[in-house]
Amino acid sequence: MQNLVTVFGGSGFVGAQAVRQLAKAGWRIRVAVRNPNLAHAMRLHGDVGQIDIVQANVRNEASLRRALQGATASLNLVGVMRETGRQGFQAVHVMGARNVAAAARAEGVARVVQMSALGADLNSESKYARTKAEGEAAVREIYPDAVVVRPSIVFGAGDSFFNRFAAMAQISPVLPLIGGGHTRFQPVFVGDVARALAQVVSAPEAAGQTYELGGPGAFSFRQLMALMLAEIGKRRFLAPIPWPVAGLIGKAGDMAGFFIAPPITSDQVALLRADNVASGACPGLAELGITPTTLEAVLPTYLYRYRKGGQYADQESRELALVQP
Repeated sequence: MQNLVTVFGGSGFVGAQAVRQLAKAGWRIRVAVRNPNLAHAMRLHGDVGQIDIVQANVRNEASLRRALQGATASLNLVGVMRETGRQGFQAVHVMGARNVAAAARAEGVARVVQMSALGADLNSESKYARTKAEGEAAVREIYPDAVVVRPSIVFGAGDSFFNRFAAMAQISPVLPLIGGGHTRFQPVFVGDVARALAQVVSAPEAAGQTYELGGPGAFSFRQLMALMLAEIGKRRFLAPIPWPVAGLIGKAGDMAGFFIAPPITSDQVALLRADNVASGACPGLAELGITPTTLEAVLPTYLYRYRKGGQYADQESRELALVQP
């Protein structure tokens, strides 16, 4: 089928926005997810009959080939931030990426797009970052012209970064700053990432490119926490946590992860040792003609629910909220 794109992980935070942008661009979309019963609302992102939901698992070749039958393009957004059971970094980021690319090649798919992450590095201390880089290499072994997209922290309604710490600030008088909070990030709006993905799926000039997607500004972790606290009108102590202590907390999180979702893992501590900003060596949003959206323009649209008074909170009182510098 012409003009059909299969999106793996299309019901996730980034995936849902990517599907919406692809639908606006006129694609027919096959959203491939592990549990289709939980993704039925995805059909509302396009016209009647434009979006289909199918079952697929990146560890199962037969399901991948079924999902890719007749597709012009494949977009793999599947990834995990921590390992749980069979959903390990190696299984998902490396083997899963290779399996998707191999199935796409077997089905004659013309364009493959692989979602990676800013900071992907074969020499990183973090297993997450290493396996992201290994996944890129695995895909490019099969598709030398595959497109790789590396976003920094992605923010927007439903994100797992600002929402996580805003929720923590509701119950805790202290927010931890791992390594002192000096790690730098370049947060990028989910809508901008989605627009980029919708473009590179078909743009001829995108073939073989690696795109680093970052927002218009770079911030330290401390600055991001200050922005978040100012937005929700909370005064919290920002406590620097030395790296050795952070490592111990991460190991405790690893053990707790067998029972609950931990606040941080040892691999995430390792990941925080390196800045998460665009290198400038690869094209980014500007080369795709996308003007990056600022944090200040978007945070108020969804963090309001953490304020006293919600969206009706007095603006002046929010601006006067005391935040530790």
